[in-house]
Amino acid sequence: MKILLLLFLTSVLFSKTYPSFTKHELDTISKSNKISKNRIDDYEKKVAFHKNNPKNVQLKGMNLYLNTLLPQYDDVIKNRLDDWATPKEFLTIGYGDCEDYVIIKYYSLIRLGFDEKKLFLTRVKETFRGGHHMVLAYFKEKNRPPLILDNLSFKILDLKTRSDIKAEVFINSTGVYKIKKKFQLIKIANKYKEFEELRTKVKNNH
Repeated sequence: MKILLLLFLTSVLFSKTYPSFTKHELDTISKSNKISKNRIDDYEKKVAFHKNNPKNVQLKGMNLYLNTLLPQYDDVIKNRLDDWATPKEFLTIGYGDCEDYVIIKYYSLIRLGFDEKKLFLTRVKETFRGGHHMVLAYFKEKNRPPLILDNLSFKILDLKTRSDIKAEVFINSTGVYKIKKKFQLIKIANKYKEFEELRTKVKNNH
């Protein structure tokens, strides 16, 4: 029991400091790519700047800041489709696709003190174009539509207002969910394969 409690507390503490780089990692990155080192330094300054700000300021500020990083498709970056980059990989490379934006926003907001249970990686269908996309959903209030952080939009609007997307599944460390009419979440699975692979990668390469 004590071991399980220790592992839980360690996991919570880790999530509230991730992503962060060791001095050795920063020195190595600096030698190979100073632009990446500067980007990481800038990210750390932005997180520190928002540390004591109100939650709404943190939300808007980090969404705006992270959206300024350049998008790119996985098959161009790594010649591999649907590779979910860790925030540290994303900051080092400097660009990613929609999943990568969602992932770094998810971990950054947890680091700033947001409740992980209210944040969800959210797979959506684009109602006008018919394609699929991923956004970050923040359930600020119970039984209210979640706020949507989207790398394709600098505005944070709620899901009800976003008529251009339809949420399919909501994913975080507690499981996988569908949404009901009154914006209540119903659990449909305990795990989401890609998310579990991401969490393992984060733990192994923190």
